[in-house]
Amino acid sequence: MTRYALALALPIALVAPAALPAQATGDLAAVQRHLQSVETMTADFTQTDRNGKVLTGTFTLKKPGKLRFQYEKGVPILIVAEGGALTFIDYSVRQVQRWPIKNSPLGVLLDPTRDITRYAKLVQTGNDRVVSVEANDPKHPEYGKITLIFARDSAAPAGLALQGWVALDSQNNRTTIRLSNQRFGVPVSDQTFKWNDPRRPNVR
Repeated sequence: MTRYALALALPIALVAPAALPAQATGDLAAVQRHLQSVETMTADFTQTDRNGKVLTGTFTLKKPGKLRFQYEKGVPILIVAEGGALTFIDYSVRQVQRWPIKNSPLGVLLDPTRDITRYAKLVQTGNDRVVSVEANDPKHPEYGKITLIFARDSAAPAGLALQGWVALDSQNNRTTIRLSNQRFGVPVSDQTFKWNDPRRPNVR
């Protein structure tokens, strides 16, 4: 797995957390409502890998099942979800890798029917304005861990705005994605999720 895909593709199994206090249950329910209500979203992103290397780009989401990470000019990497698969394209080596989006933690952003209260737990942040949700499978530490971070925002769907996430692999290598300029409910064309296959001349 390359450092570009690390934050996007760590597989997370569904596990049941312990019983939650009322406030935690309420915040998880708010996260669930947010995920169910967002139909489209665009944002700028900043990615920081375990070595401190920083890349930027734009993030686009459209339900059902579509997202795109377009990296900054000069970075020959593209990540697209469509047709039930998450696709990693490296144009510098003409390589394409695909895996089921359901095996990625980002699947929760694309499947509003998924009940996050079955496999996620809240993480204390010390800031009442921030809601942090962690997903991992303790039976499979090799799968790693991902933490989604939301800010309370009355203007955002269900009062929450996704700020980004932190992915930690089994070797404790951390990759952080931060979002900014989030916009919800904006028009997004299906053409946004087309990509040029470097292995052959046709367009996917």
